[in-house]
Amino acid sequence: MTVSLSLAQVLHLAPNARSSYRDAFQNGQAVLDEHRISATPLRLAHFMAQVLHESGGLAIQFENLNYSPERLAKVWPSRFQPKGPLNPAAYAHNPQKLANEVYGARMGNSAPDDGFTYRGRGLLQLTGRNSYQEATTILRRENPTAPDFVAAPDDVIGAQWCLAVAASEWVAKGCNPLADQDDIRRITRAINGGLIGLAERLEWTKRTKAVWK
Repeated sequence: MTVSLSLAQVLHLAPNARSSYRDAFQNGQAVLDEHRISATPLRLAHFMAQVLHESGGLAIQFENLNYSPERLAKVWPSRFQPKGPLNPAAYAHNPQKLANEVYGARMGNSAPDDGFTYRGRGLLQLTGRNSYQEATTILRRENPTAPDFVAAPDDVIGAQWCLAVAASEWVAKGCNPLADQDDIRRITRAINGGLIGLAERLEWTKRTKAVWK
């Protein structure tokens, strides 16, 4: 028996949800069922907690790269002065330049503007050309009509595909078994690559567990 998710539950947790995200969840039960995320309350609670954290309560579509000089030195200490070589003032409040610096020449990004083009997007903040290509490959196995997210990256945030992209990423990173173990640290590492925002993710998980008991 699958666990149901209603738009009312989603809006209880995220009253400021973007319209595309609202539409996706309103019509998203089949996606959750297909990826076995709705197989148990624990899986659904962990999935939603990570989604809610990564998307800022379903209010963020694009990664916010509008940083002050002081914040740049804290987020990327190895890159920006005083510890790193780069002058943070030259990148502050310039998301495109910053993205191309910190994401360029890695994660499959090779063209000069790839870092910005394939910056974080969507419910789990898909980042890097390789991730957009992987999402395309996975979803086209499930649905041959899925778009090429490398060619059309903004489709990652659209109502038709945003939930499917997040669900496929969740499954590809092995998060269903980790959710079965209630292992938020390993889930966070799988999604984030580290433990950034763990305290906030823990708080979201408490809230989602209260909804999907």
